[in-house]
Amino acid sequence: MGHGRWTQDDFRRYNARAGRSVRADGTLDTSGYRDAREMYRGRGLHADLDPRGVMRECCETEDHPNTLPVILALDVTGSMGGAAIEVAGKLSEVMREVLDLGRDVEFMIMGLGDLDYDMAPIQISQFESDIRIAEHLDKVFFEGGGGGNLWESYTAAWYMGARHTSLDCWKRGRRGLIITLGDEPLNDVLPGRRLADLTGDRLQGNVRTGALYREVLERYAVYHINVSHGHSPRFEKAAMDKWARVLDQDHLLQCRIEGIAQAIIRIILDEMEEPGARTPASAGGGWQGSADPDRVLKDREPVRKDRPQERARKEREGRFAGIFRGRKRKSS
Repeated sequence: MGHGRWTQDDFRRYNARAGRSVRADGTLDTSGYRDAREMYRGRGLHADLDPRGVMRECCETEDHPNTLPVILALDVTGSMGGAAIEVAGKLSEVMREVLDLGRDVEFMIMGLGDLDYDMAPIQISQFESDIRIAEHLDKVFFEGGGGGNLWESYTAAWYMGARHTSLDCWKRGRRGLIITLGDEPLNDVLPGRRLADLTGDRLQGNVRTGALYREVLERYAVYHINVSHGHSPRFEKAAMDKWARVLDQDHLLQCRIEGIAQAIIRIILDEMEEPGARTPASAGGGWQGSADPDRVLKDREPVRKDRPQERARKEREGRFAGIFRGRKRKSS
């Protein structure tokens, strides 16, 4: 894909046809929706989002010569409905802020559930740069499932990015970007038999998170937003600690539901400005994890990196108030 551009007028017209209203500031009025199933009317896996046998392309064109492909992967289990509504409501805000700064971004929308329990735990759209982003978001099935295993299958986004996408930006030595949003700990594995059934791939066994992380980093920068919205502080800390065994503090954020849009914007703008947006090979380096990638969840410690002065200035000005890198600091 790779044609067309996002406009506020298109966003207003699209939502008017769907019987929804857009506020004067360009955000969607979501006040009348009690949960995600009222807003998102899909009641099963949409054919356009079926992961079986797909290869999603992000092509560079005359309209989009320097793309940053972004996979935005939403947890669509029961506890995350409010976050999904927030993403839909603030989608235009995200696009406006990114595009106003001249960023050439293309979005893929993914829905993630639990491969052990759910009917449609992987949903994957095309990469788009115009109103079709909103159209794909509307097709997502909010199954409201999940199970009792204390995680969701977040790394399915890494798997699909690594093995089921083709990005023109790789030719320029630039990686894509994966952003997952959820409120559960990081999963240890993807069950191979179920994953093979969903994707049509031939797999020898389970796909372990450590090895998959090493694989996906060759092609994507990986971020996670842990959404804080009602779990106990103890559970939230346990979730953040599990993610922090793999992601360093610059790639792991925590925010409340109302801060999701600004967290997404912050990640995209930071990634466009960082040298780390290049692939590890083009940057002259590689993945710096454990010698045994399958032990990365046990072995890797969070990496501490100095932040650029510009990012620190933005934080002092409070533009991203309520968004925390890595673990929250205790008050002194």
